Amino acid sequence: MSDVQALVLRAAGINCDRETAYALELAGAKADRVHVNRLIENKALLDQYHIVVFPGGFSYGDDVAAGKILANQVVHHLAEPLRKFIDDGKLVLGICNGFQVLVKMGILPGNGDFRQEDVTITYNDSGKYEDRWVHLLPQTNRCVFLEPERQIYVPIAHGEGKIVAKDAETLQRLQCEGYVAYKYVDANGQEGPFPINPNGSAESIAGLTDSTGRVLGLMPHPERFVRRTQHPHWSRLGEDLDPDGIKLFRNAVRYVQENLLPVCPA
Repeated sequence: MSDVQALVLRAAGINCDRETAYALELAGAKADRVHVNRLIENKALLDQYHIVVFPGGFSYGDDVAAGKILANQVVHHLAEPLRKFIDDGKLVLGICNGFQVLVKMGILPGNGDFRQEDVTITYNDSGKYEDRWVHLLPQTNRCVFLEPERQIYVPIAHGEGKIVAKDAETLQRLQCEGYVAYKYVDANGQEGPFPINPNGSAESIAGLTDSTGRVLGLMPHPERFVRRTQHPHWSRLGEDLDPDGIKLFRNAVRYVQENLLPVCPA
């Protein structure tokens, strides 16, 4: 059994928890799906884990705004233990709705470097739910989930994925100070309009990290490309096709193994 322990948070409306747990286990972790109410009842549960994932879905029906109710629930009941979790050097990942939750909590970009109102995620420019595959290009070398300069191809599925900043100064800080994790690009690594940028995000931003590089949020779904047969053209690409989505989870597991687990004596 793996020593890398991952918690996948559940709540009403979350619907990607099983796929996320499966991706973590493929990457070498042991993953538990835990309801947020169980975590509120026993906050010490977090101490057992190295990775926490806020998965995709429509938490609490996305009433008020996408991810807002779950974000408020975590802020009021779990803010201190989650902050300790991050300060202890552990990893947090938010995917799609989970990313929306982390932004509305102020965890991303976070760490006191930004105010909660400086960055938000809102409705797609198209005015509709977008379900398509996209290319992502890393923008920083400090986020432990990423492989710098290695472009990946994964699907999106969201109606509110447009990342916006309060003003030009905030947007410049996000880019210049390494908070942008991924940008939407085309197959050649170039930014462009819809559908290359599927939701109209400012500067084509697809994901954000924090100043530690141990927290990542992104709108696309890496857990939906962890088997080669999930690629839309898998039958043409050969047996050596390595799914791009699984790489984020492998990188997280590897980081825990190298930095958080005790070293066995020789």
